[in-house]
Order: sequence, then structure tokens, then C-alpha cells
Amino acid sequence: MTQDRTAKPRSWRVTEGVERAPHRAMFYSMGLTPEDLEKPLIGVASTANEVTPCNMALGRLAQTVKEGIRAGGGTPIEFTAIAVSDAIAMGHEGMKASLVSREVIADSIELVTMSECFDGLVTLAGCDKSLPASVMAMARLNIPSVFLYGGTILPGHYEGKDVTIQDVFEAVGQYSAGKIPLEAVQALEACACPGEGSCGGLFTANTMASIMEALGVSLPGGASVPAVDARREQLAFQSGELAVELVKKDLKPRDILTRESLENAITLMMAMGGSTNGVLHLLAIAREAGVPLEIEEFQGFNEHTPYITNMKPGGDYVMSDLDKVGGVPVIMKKLLDAGLLHGDPITVTGKTQAENLESVRPGKGTAIVKDIAVPISPTGGTVILRGNLAPEGAVIKVAGTGITKHRGPARIFDREEDAFDAVQERRIVAGDVIVIRYEGPRGGPGMREMLAVTAAITGQGLGEKVALLTDGRFSGATHGISVGHVAPEAMVGGPIGMLQEGDIIVLDADNRKIEVELSKEEMDRRTAAWHMPLPKHPTGALAKYARLVGSAAEGAITG
Repeated sequence: MTQDRTAKPRSWRVTEGVERAPHRAMFYSMGLTPEDLEKPLIGVASTANEVTPCNMALGRLAQTVKEGIRAGGGTPIEFTAIAVSDAIAMGHEGMKASLVSREVIADSIELVTMSECFDGLVTLAGCDKSLPASVMAMARLNIPSVFLYGGTILPGHYEGKDVTIQDVFEAVGQYSAGKIPLEAVQALEACACPGEGSCGGLFTANTMASIMEALGVSLPGGASVPAVDARREQLAFQSGELAVELVKKDLKPRDILTRESLENAITLMMAMGGSTNGVLHLLAIAREAGVPLEIEEFQGFNEHTPYITNMKPGGDYVMSDLDKVGGVPVIMKKLLDAGLLHGDPITVTGKTQAENLESVRPGKGTAIVKDIAVPISPTGGTVILRGNLAPEGAVIKVAGTGITKHRGPARIFDREEDAFDAVQERRIVAGDVIVIRYEGPRGGPGMREMLAVTAAITGQGLGEKVALLTDGRFSGATHGISVGHVAPEAMVGGPIGMLQEGDIIVLDADNRKIEVELSKEEMDRRTAAWHMPLPKHPTGALAKYARLVGSAAEGAITG
């Protein structure tokens, strides 16, 4: 066996030379041949499991990726990482594991890839946190890599309408308000999720899949293809072939994840009205790629990017509908032609974004994707707020809501479950500001999403009459007056921890403010009297995470 360090820039360390005879023996025991070990070794990292429909397709797709790698002249080696189901974890202690899993997934992909000395990598992901985690690992490792999304679920159908998991969460609130009978909830839950794939609206998984196209780390057009569509298998095969080609070209993630590609991703997120989690995850990806990016910069893109995509939760359509009109490339081409997107960044195809989009013909505006000149809104879907309640920043999604201002008394809850109970028991009334604190990255720990609460509020008809403020997060399915990622968080002595029942809170998204009507002297007095509470999880994975995690304003990363 001869060393070919051009074809095998890393794996020669575990396959070449007499001193690596024990290593080759291990490879042979798994069915590999000497000829296999002369080819580039390509890791195939998936988050396949049976805990969520989002990940059900990934095991099958991984096999097709491996076929593509073999066809391209490489040797695939498959491994898996964990992933949790955000929807099943929602509304109870399990959601604390969600954001923590992002770090665990990235760490596990890094560790396996490093120890095996792979030459290249294909990552496959489905549920929310597994997508950014995969790309964080790619950026961290900086070996030739391709990302592949598992695909969206198709919508369910109920009473003549397309429905998603969002509708089921909101039905809980409708039932508690006496608006629908239990039988209606049961009928809806039975049909809302008809098969495998990630949640169907422009929730976090589909937001992040779209962002991956804008970043250039996945094949063009792949974000919108449903999980059950045969084109998903084609994308998997092509991704495998492409990974080998990237090794030959030595095109690495940090060549792709540049400042300009990150700006493209933010612009697309604003134009689509994507999940607020996109802010958190893009900050984390930028940090892993070594690209400076601050939360305040998102606001500039919001102000200069029109909101043009009519998709759930704030709009009318799901991801498979977007696929029917051309998918994410149609949106990107509109933005590129309007001078709002950088065309120069290189992508995994080896071509620039402009070259990838050259053949796309977006045509006239549709019900799903509007024209730039006639947008849904002249500004983007996400606003960064500041004020005496969020000196480091907070995030609100304004896409799909006409309410940008709210003033009302604080209703204080130190855990999500207590707030949910109050909503279900009809103790929250129009005008209130629900404050859920000690749910931040460190305080939760894990920065839980609040979909159970926000959906219950919406289901009761209070979605645009009650505001919610938290140092936790929101699901991509959340809509309404919801301010999250408040930083500093309560657990580190942030101002949100100083609020008391009845304090008057003022939200003004138009002027980017989130404030409490208290004097600085009163806030200082309360801060001086504050004491950090005991951690909710003193041992285990959550305790480790709480000791390491940083501010949501910096992506809530642990490194």
C-alpha cells in the first residue's frame, strides 16, 4: 500500500505504514478491503433515530449517500449522533435537552471525525437543533464537507385545510377556552402529521435548511424537497459523490462559511420570515467558522430586506408548497436580482451562488413568494430589541403579525409550567405581559422553547392581545407578540430577574425597545437585593452545560 496524501489528506494516518497494521486489521474486520483503504475515507454522520418523524428518513438516506461516495471513488464510513424531538419535548422538562443537544451533536461529530481521521464528511440532519449542530461541527473540523437535510413532512388535512403540528398545539388552547370539543382535538391530532419529515411550516428545521442553501453548504434546491419525495434520494446520492469531489478540490467549510455567505443567510431568513432560532444558530455557526458576527447586525439586515414569503406560522403555506413553485432558489434569485444578495461566495458545488442561480427563472410573484417590489412588508421578519430589560438584546418575530406595540402589567413566572397552567386556567387576560424567566441558557438550563404557552394563548384568541417575554426561546411555530432571548438572563442577574408582579412593561418593535417603567434607582435597589437561586439541575449533562454556556446574545455556545 502506498501513501497518496493528495487523495487521502488525513486518513493516511490510520491506513498507511507497517505501524498501522493493527488499524487496518480493525478496518478489515468490518468488511473493508485493502482497495477500500486506498481511497478517501468519507464519514457519513447522521442523527437517524426513531424518536421523531423528522429523523426517520435519515438512516435510509445515509445508505444512499454511501452509494454516492462509492460511485465518486471514496469509501464511506457511517456513524450516528443523538437528536431529540423538539415537539415531543415541548412543554415539560424534556425541552431543556433540546438546545443542549446542539452542542452534544456538534461535539460527537467532531470527536468521531477527529479520531477516525476522515478525509471528508457528509452530515445528515432532520430535527431543529441537529441542523445547526451539523454545520457547527463542519466549521469546527474544517475538512471538505456537505450538509444534507432529511426533508420536510407533508401537511395533514383537516376539514378541508392543510394542517401542521402548530394547529395541534393551538387546539389545546382552543379546547381550554371552550371553543372546540375534545373530539375535535383528537381528530386533529390523528391527521396533522401524516408521515416522516420535519415539521411542515417555516418552523426552525425548515428555516435552518433554507439557511444552509444560502450559506452554500448544501445542494441548491434541497431545502424544500419533502422527505418522502424521490428527489430526496437523488440529493443524497449527489451529496455523497460531491463529498469525494470536495476532497479532491480541497474545498473546506471555512472557504464557504465567509462573512458574505453569512450575510446571505441572514438576508434570506429576513425575507422568508424564518424562526427566531435562526439568530441564535447563525451566531453559533459564525463563531465556529471564525467569522465576527454580532446580534445587533441582524437589525440592519431586517431594515433593508423586504419580507416576501407567505408561509406558516404567520402566513398560509407550508414548505412543500414552496417546493412546488421552485423552492429556496426562487427566493434567492429574487434577492440576488434586487442587489440584496452576494453572488460571489463559493458553495459546495464548486460554483458561486450567482452561478448556481443563473438558470433560475423566478417569474412573477405568487401567493407564496411575492415580488420584491410588492412585498408583504418592506422590512424583514425579525427585530432585535434593546432597553433596560435587555441591555444585551432580545429577539421578536414580527412576520405575520400586525401588532408591534404593547404596554401592560407583568405576570411573573419562574418556570414555563406555571405560566402554562395560568393560561389554561384563564388567569391571563388581554393586556397582560407574561414574563417567564430563569429559563435562559444557564438558568433553565437549556433555554426552553415556549410553544405550549404561546400556542395556548393563540388558541384562546389572545395571540395579539397578550405579550410574552422570556429569557428562553420560542419554537419556529410560535407567532404573536413574543419576545425571547432576553439577555442578560435572570440566572446571571439580568434585569428580567428583577421584575415584580404588576410592573408595567412597554414593547415597541417599531422603535426596537423593550423596557420596564421603573427608575434606574429602583432597578439598582432590586439588583443589589437579588441573590442567585440554586441551580435546578446540580448534576448531570444539564449541570455541565450550565457551567459552560454563554449568553444567548452570543449564540448560547459552550466553547
